[in-house]
Amino acid sequence: MFGTYFRVGFYGSKFGDLDEQEFVYKEPSITKLAEISHRLEVRQRVGGAAAGSVYRQRVGEVAGGSVYRQRAYIQITYVEPYFDTYELKDRVTYFDKNYNLRTFLFCTPFTLDGRAHGDLHEQYKRKTFLTTSHAFPYIKTRVNVLHREEVVLIPVEVAIEDMQKKTQELAFATHQDPADAKMLQMVLQGCVGTTVNQGPLEVAQVFLSEIPEDPRLYRLHNKLRLCFRDFTKRCEDALRKNKTLIGADQREYHRELERNYQRLREALAPLTSRKIPQLYTDLLPHTSSRDSLTRTSLRRIEA
Repeated sequence: MFGTYFRVGFYGSKFGDLDEQEFVYKEPSITKLAEISHRLEVRQRVGGAAAGSVYRQRVGEVAGGSVYRQRAYIQITYVEPYFDTYELKDRVTYFDKNYNLRTFLFCTPFTLDGRAHGDLHEQYKRKTFLTTSHAFPYIKTRVNVLHREEVVLIPVEVAIEDMQKKTQELAFATHQDPADAKMLQMVLQGCVGTTVNQGPLEVAQVFLSEIPEDPRLYRLHNKLRLCFRDFTKRCEDALRKNKTLIGADQREYHRELERNYQRLREALAPLTSRKIPQLYTDLLPHTSSRDSLTRTSLRRIEA
């Protein structure tokens, strides 16, 4: 029960010195977004001293025609601790992943026309990294944000990240100790089920059916292709594990999962087996030259 974290931003001149300030709040791990939203609206401490009144009372009622700076807004977003790849090597235990936390992450989906969600080929994602002035756990449950950084992922990068997440979930459910058959089957159903909207097959059909025209997307295209090859291998491992966990009453369900997997694998095969020749063109002159030198050396040896 180490904690749950929320990013809270205050916007509006009526907040005084809190205007445009961002904080990360540490709450009990069972806290929901609606709960902290209600609590901040009803009662809170301001600047470390008891306010004695609610935020709503503090900012007062604002007329409908007032400009933005005269209004008061509180933005609340759920955030998660973020670790670089090299950090995860040292943060192995559950305690390690909940101690000395300074960097947090939240993601915002968007499309170029302003909608939050769209089709796969138009779905972007903004990843916002927040660095706090002090590390959690701290003597205070609210620490101000010292640095903010944003990274925008294009649709194919969003697809890569989603497939990597599915693959990691499969690997975790497969190797969980003790084994959890229900969890494994739930993850498998989400990966190989034919009724899943915007599932793996649709992702592959959208991004891998054609080689991108922009050469800058070649490597991303190839990375997604390799993600799918890893994904299908993890599905196979998960099915093999599930077969050892089920009883006689679930054998037909398991066979249905296997049939769905075979159909998915057959549909993915032509999409994941095609490579982009342009990725290897820069190696051809070097290879040809080396082959020429090899043939010359062989002729000298024969002579």
